[in-house]
Amino acid sequence: MRIGRYLHAGSRRLFWHITTPAGGAWLDGHHLHALAPRHMQDALERALCGGDAELLPLLPELETALPANAAAALQAQATSGLPAEILPPVEPRSFICVGLNYLDHARESGAEPPQAPLLFGKTGNALAAHRQPVRLPPDSRQVDYEAELAVIVGRVCRQAGVEQARNAIAGYCCANDISARDFQFGDTQWYRGKSADTFGPLGPVLVTPAEVGDPHDLSIRLRLNGRTLQDSNTSNLIFHVPELIAYISRSITLQPGDVILTGTPPGVGFARKPPIYLQPGDEVEVEIEKLGILANPIVAG
Repeated sequence: MRIGRYLHAGSRRLFWHITTPAGGAWLDGHHLHALAPRHMQDALERALCGGDAELLPLLPELETALPANAAAALQAQATSGLPAEILPPVEPRSFICVGLNYLDHARESGAEPPQAPLLFGKTGNALAAHRQPVRLPPDSRQVDYEAELAVIVGRVCRQAGVEQARNAIAGYCCANDISARDFQFGDTQWYRGKSADTFGPLGPVLVTPAEVGDPHDLSIRLRLNGRTLQDSNTSNLIFHVPELIAYISRSITLQPGDVILTGTPPGVGFARKPPIYLQPGDEVEVEIEKLGILANPIVAG
């Protein structure tokens, strides 16, 4: 299942991906209400009007409960493309990032591989959607890109074991951990350099674990103006997804909609010779196998 949010006449609405005889198509979330089992209809109605806490815990049951003929029944109401005004798939309370989680990226950064997950955070103002412009801060000249697999938490998770952590995953999406390196290295900590406005694009949609399969066997790439600058596979992650969730939940209670960025592979701009930094007019694409493409134009702040 794939699910996203979009803006319609000033209101946030859900859209879902279904499979039709002609192929995949997108459907407004409100059309699913009649297809849901009777015992789920009230909860689904609340979810359609609510937030992540109402929606995400429903996804596993909803994914298996929708009738098999849903696609054919709703084919006439489906469209082939994403809505125009797409929004981030979730609104995280906690936006947690993992540093140096690819061995080869740690080496290109001149750092030793971490013995435990290296955590830092982004603030809510960094959140951006697919196609939304990333704005360059006027005081930075060294804004970098980082393709990442994002994990979306689907239920409250506190002091979880690895198996509990695995069951707490609502889905995955593409992410770009935009980073102002002159802020990051000049401040000697990462808060300002990682949290500028629009520095956390997510999307295009949430894809459920049942559709993704093994999250540790996905190709991950970043293209800048069509040129591939990062090309790796999530099999190179040092700390795997359930391990990260369990580690974080030991001290930080995770809520539905919280997002964990799992780290970036090698090829980032600051480590290149000469360095490559984002400029107004650039177009950045993060593509992860089975998750789609997250695209963002770069503009002056």
